[in-house]
Amino acid sequence: MPGREREASEDMQESEIIKQVRRIEIRARGLSQQMFSGEYHSAFKGRGMAFSEVREYQYGDDVRNIDWNVTARLNHPYVKVFEEERELTVMLLIDVSGSHRFGTTSQYKSELIAEIAATLAFSAIHNNDKVGVVMFSDRIEKFIPPKKGSSHILRIIRELIDFRPEGQGTDIAEALRYFTNVTKKRSTAFLMSDFYDDGYENALKIAAGKHDLVVLRIDDPRERELPRMGLTAFEDLENGTVRWVDTSSASVREAYSQHYRRYDTLSETLLQKYGIDHATITTGQDFVKPLIGIFKRRAY
Repeated sequence: MPGREREASEDMQESEIIKQVRRIEIRARGLSQQMFSGEYHSAFKGRGMAFSEVREYQYGDDVRNIDWNVTARLNHPYVKVFEEERELTVMLLIDVSGSHRFGTTSQYKSELIAEIAATLAFSAIHNNDKVGVVMFSDRIEKFIPPKKGSSHILRIIRELIDFRPEGQGTDIAEALRYFTNVTKKRSTAFLMSDFYDDGYENALKIAAGKHDLVVLRIDDPRERELPRMGLTAFEDLENGTVRWVDTSSASVREAYSQHYRRYDTLSETLLQKYGIDHATITTGQDFVKPLIGIFKRRAY
C-alpha cells in the first residue's frame, strides 16, 4: 500500500537522522569535555568587565576607578571593583550552500561543519555560554536565537543534518550583515564556509570590529587539484549546470587549480588584513589540531 510504504520510508529516515544526531553528539561531547573545555575557557574570556562593588581606596589602586559620589558622601576615597563577565554569546555562522554537498574523502563538507559546530556548541555550554546559529546560502536560511542547554544543542545538530536550503549560492556579506544587525551585544562568532564568494570585505570588516570573529574555512582535497580521469561530467552544485571536462588536459587542470587559489588567496588576504583568527580544515582530516591551534594562539 503506497501510504504505508511512504510512512515506513519516513520512519526509516527519521531513525537515520536520530542515529546521526546521536553519533555526532557522542563525539562532540567527548571532544569538548576531554580536550576543548580548558582551551576554550582560556581562549574566550568574556566580553568585558562588570561592576561588582565599592571598597575603600588602597595604595596602588587605579585612581580612574574612584567612585566620586561615594567618596564625597563618606568623606573618604572609595574605588569601584569590577569583575570579568564570564558569560558569552557564541554565534555559529554556517554556510549551507550547494557547494557544501561535496566531499571526496570519508565525508561531505556539510558533515564536517556539523561535527565542528557541535563540538564548539558543547564547549560553549560547558562554559555556561549561550549558543545561536545563522544558516545562510545566497540568503538567510534560518536563525536560531542564542540559548543554553543540551536540548538546544541537540536541536542545532539536528537542523544541520536535516536542513534543506532554499538557495544554493553563497552570499557571505549578507550573512555578516544579518549577524551584526541581529546581535546587538558583542559576541564570539565562528564563520564556517568554503568561501567561494567575493564582495564581502566591508561586511567582514564591520563584523570583526563589532564582534570577536573566528573564521574556519572548509575545503576538500579535490578542490585544490583535479585528478586525471579522462572526459568527465562535472555539476556545479550552486547553480546546477553540468559540463563535460577533459581532465587529462594539463591546461584544464591548471585552470581548475587557479580557480581554487583565487578564492583561497582572497580570503587569506582579507583575514590577515583585519587580524581575524582563522584556520583551514579539510574533509577527511581531524579538525582537533586546527581548532586547538586557534585556541592556544588566543590564550596568549
